[in-house]
Amino acid sequence: MADLFRMWRNTRMVVLTAICAALYAAILIPFKVVPLIPGITEFRPANAVPIVCSFLFGPAAAWGAAFGNLIGDFFGGLGPGDLFGFLANLLYGLVPYAVWEAVTTRPPVPIDPNPSSPRRGEEGVLRRAFGLATLWVRLLPVIVLAAMLCATVVGWGLHLLGFHPFTVLGTVVLVNNLAVAVVLVPPLLAVLYPRVHHARLLYRDVLGPRARLPAWRAMLGVTCVVVGTVAAFSAGELVASGRWRPPWVPCRTTSGACEVGFGLVPFLGVTVGGLALL
Repeated sequence: MADLFRMWRNTRMVVLTAICAALYAAILIPFKVVPLIPGITEFRPANAVPIVCSFLFGPAAAWGAAFGNLIGDFFGGLGPGDLFGFLANLLYGLVPYAVWEAVTTRPPVPIDPNPSSPRRGEEGVLRRAFGLATLWVRLLPVIVLAAMLCATVVGWGLHLLGFHPFTVLGTVVLVNNLAVAVVLVPPLLAVLYPRVHHARLLYRDVLGPRARLPAWRAMLGVTCVVVGTVAAFSAGELVASGRWRPPWVPCRTTSGACEVGFGLVPFLGVTVGGLALL
C-alpha cells in the first residue's frame, strides 16, 4: 500500500495514472445514457479497465480508476456521494495487484500445459482454451473480492448520506462490476500483459523490484482483506434490511443511515488494515 504514495515521485507512474484515468473515463462517459439507478450508476463496460490496469500498472491503476471515475461522474453531475465513488474505485484498482502479488509470483497470463510443443491446428486451439480457462479460475477470486469491496464502499457511503439503501445500491454495483469484469478481464490480460511486459512498462519494471513480504504478513494481510470485505458487505445487506443491528451503533434512525454508517466501520477498518500490511 506504500506504493500508492511512493509512485507520485516517479514521472512514468504519474503518466500511467493519467493514461488509466483517461481510458476509464473515455469508456464510462458514453454509457451515462444507460442508467441502472438514475443519477447514481449506469451500465459500465469500463469496469474491466481498473482490474486489467491494476495487474499492468499497479498503484497507477488505482489512482487512475479513482480519478477516471470522478471525471465520469462530472458528466452525470457531481455530488457528495462522489467522494465514496472515488474511494471505492481507488480500492477497486488497488486490491487486484496487491492481493495477487501477496499470494503468488506467477504472472496473470494463461498457463500452457505443454509449452515445449508447437501450437498447431486443433491441439493449439484446445491448449489456448485450456490456458484461458485456468487463468479465469485463478483470477476469479481476486475479481470478486475487488468488485465486492467497491460495491460495499459505494453502498455504505450513499446509504450513510441517505440517498439509496445498501440492499439496492450495493447489490447493483456488485452485479454490474462482476458481469463485465469476469467476462473481459482474462482475455484482455492474456493479450495485453505479454506486450506491456515486453515494453517494460509493468509497474515493477517502472517502480523497481520489491522485497518479498514475510509469509505471515502476506497471509494475515490477505485474510484481513477477505474477511473484512465479506463481513462488511454481508453486514451492509443485513443492517440495511433490518435483520441485524450492530450492538456498537450508538443511535437508531428510520432510514438505517446511522446503523449502516457506524455498523460497517469496524469491518472496513479490518480491510484497510489488511491492505496496509500488503
